[in-house]
Amino acid sequence: MEKVAVEEDSLCRISGEIVDCRQCDRLVAWREESGRVKRASTRTETYWARPLPGFGDPEALLWIIGLAPAAHGGNRTGRVFTGDRSGDFLFRCLYETGWSRYPTVWGREDGQTLFGTWISAAVRCAPPENSPSPEEFLRCRPFLEREFRQLTNVRAVLVLGALALREWMMLLGKHDPSLLRKKPSFVHGTHMVFPHPYPRLFISYHPSQRNTQTGLLTKDMMCRLLREIRAFVFPMD
Repeated sequence: MEKVAVEEDSLCRISGEIVDCRQCDRLVAWREESGRVKRASTRTETYWARPLPGFGDPEALLWIIGLAPAAHGGNRTGRVFTGDRSGDFLFRCLYETGWSRYPTVWGREDGQTLFGTWISAAVRCAPPENSPSPEEFLRCRPFLEREFRQLTNVRAVLVLGALALREWMMLLGKHDPSLLRKKPSFVHGTHMVFPHPYPRLFISYHPSQRNTQTGLLTKDMMCRLLREIRAFVFPMD
């Protein structure tokens, strides 16, 4: 019998599969409806209205994991953490701490580049009320797991929010259940060291508009954490 070659996985292949994914009927319906029923401020724009792949440097030392795209943010622009207040906040902080080329972003054609960083979302489609269901997390989880296997240089993971933290810990537990014996506290600035070869975990509150406007998360807090991570992954800087 003739042997069939198995195609090797890659970030490019994962991204292509993410963009074409239609596994979750509720999310497909919502992301596409959001692309038709636009806000007044974006009524002339053509929405991406598809799942969002990861974005950044394939040789990343830092992996940032958020929750999900916003209906009129990433779902509009086609790039994770782009097109809304959360993304504006995050990219300003990334720029000020040396992780990105530009301080602002507007879409896939803006020329933005990340240095040593990869950004993903735990759920790749915009969910209603920003609340993915347990089943939707479950269906998206293999994409995160496959990215983990491809991002072989990562030394630090920064989770944005409690749900991103939960997804990261579930991913680690699948690789090695003993890693779940000690649970990290969900407090901004917390970090946890895992045995080799697992990256160090850093925790941040999510840069949602509610968190940044109430002062739960400030630019100084996020920049301080990103500089701490930079000092860890680039000790000779």
